[in-house]
Amino acid sequence: MWELRHRGGGGPGPGGEAASPPREGEAAGGDHETESTSDKETDIDDRYGDLDSRTDSDIPEIPPSLDRTPEILKKALSGLSSRWKNWWIRGILTLTMISLFFLIIYMGSFMLMLLVLSIQVKCFHEIITIGYRVYHSYDLPWFRTLSWYFLLCVNYFFYGETVADYFATFVQREEQLQFLIRYHRFISFALYLAGFCMFVLSLVKKHYRLQFYMFAWTHVTLLITVTQSHLVIQNLFEGMIWFLVPISSVICNDITAYIFGFFFGRTPLIKLSPKKTWEGFIGGFFSTVIFGFIAAYVLSKYQYFVCPVEYRSDVNSFVTECEPSELFQLQSYSLPPFLKAVLRRETVSMYPFQIHSIALSTFASLIGPFGGFFASGFKRAFKIKDFANTIPGHGGIMDRFDCQYLMATFVHVYITSFIRGPNPSKVLQQLLVLQPEQQLNIYKTLKTHLTEKGILQPTLKV
Repeated sequence: MWELRHRGGGGPGPGGEAASPPREGEAAGGDHETESTSDKETDIDDRYGDLDSRTDSDIPEIPPSLDRTPEILKKALSGLSSRWKNWWIRGILTLTMISLFFLIIYMGSFMLMLLVLSIQVKCFHEIITIGYRVYHSYDLPWFRTLSWYFLLCVNYFFYGETVADYFATFVQREEQLQFLIRYHRFISFALYLAGFCMFVLSLVKKHYRLQFYMFAWTHVTLLITVTQSHLVIQNLFEGMIWFLVPISSVICNDITAYIFGFFFGRTPLIKLSPKKTWEGFIGGFFSTVIFGFIAAYVLSKYQYFVCPVEYRSDVNSFVTECEPSELFQLQSYSLPPFLKAVLRRETVSMYPFQIHSIALSTFASLIGPFGGFFASGFKRAFKIKDFANTIPGHGGIMDRFDCQYLMATFVHVYITSFIRGPNPSKVLQQLLVLQPEQQLNIYKTLKTHLTEKGILQPTLKV
């Protein structure tokens, strides 16, 4: 790094005098043309290589976003202070978004999947745009085209895996889909490899470092947005309740922490977010745990929310009909001694999922906010207030879903660790692509195993 910062500058010579770089035409051991080219490359490296040594104060400020608050709201709230004006704008828009969310829930799981995909694309666009503006990537060849191409490739890979896992029966009836599923990973790799080669071919000498910065920026953005949204949809297939309780817990924590902080906040919580307070953090925690427990009780009563989402080819739609598992059936639990004396009862009836909801809401209120702190640090690093100005009073879509992505990963890990094992649909799909002789072999082995365990009656030989 010292050589990079001092390239072309004079250091102390052997005799104590500053040694100056050779001028054009005076280079020893080389001709005029070679030295001139070397100086030009050095100048280019100095101009575009200083990104390596920039500090936070060197990052250029992005122009503030335009205010998209509807004029009718501006006029209605014109007499209020900026603090209360922001309160009402955030409140009204929050209620509007929650109402739309309820409408989409009513429309079914497929619309929820489309909502998740739309949010993913918008979040990707907001983060990529920040990098595009901060690093002044206007002259980078093919940067935006390649960014969206990689988004398409990664989505093709992940959603192709989802189709293979949950639509095995439908896939078996379509020969073209069988080919795409069988060679899905190879096709995905070939598509990515084409984008990789396009990136290498687009490299330009004066933009080397900047192009690699943006290549890394794109891939980190893909890791944050696409993989997490894929996990959200995976959770949704386990049952809408695994989608709604975590997401609503994060929303509840955001709202209640803001309310407690607004009215009672006095003690700063973290320097990355000066407006966050301990009062808001603690108030949000208790409110979220109570909310999650009650929401789990209400949703556990309905098959629409607790049954896994399955695609039925006979009706050509997603269905949520099943016999609820023990997780969503009322059970009696003995109370601890100190609660027996307070409640004057020996047992209490509740759904086992309510116990799991405590773990989910605890994570949403204690660890989930760190996703917001991470986003705050990111915005401070690039001197921006919000990721975008999509939602008045809230900022961009990414400003509202920074904690949701962290929550999605936790829920997926929680389900695979404590709720279920291997996916039967995926095992079935793998069996169906085997040769008939192999399938028959597995059938005989499974039949023998079930017979020995007493699940199947032994076949009588005549």
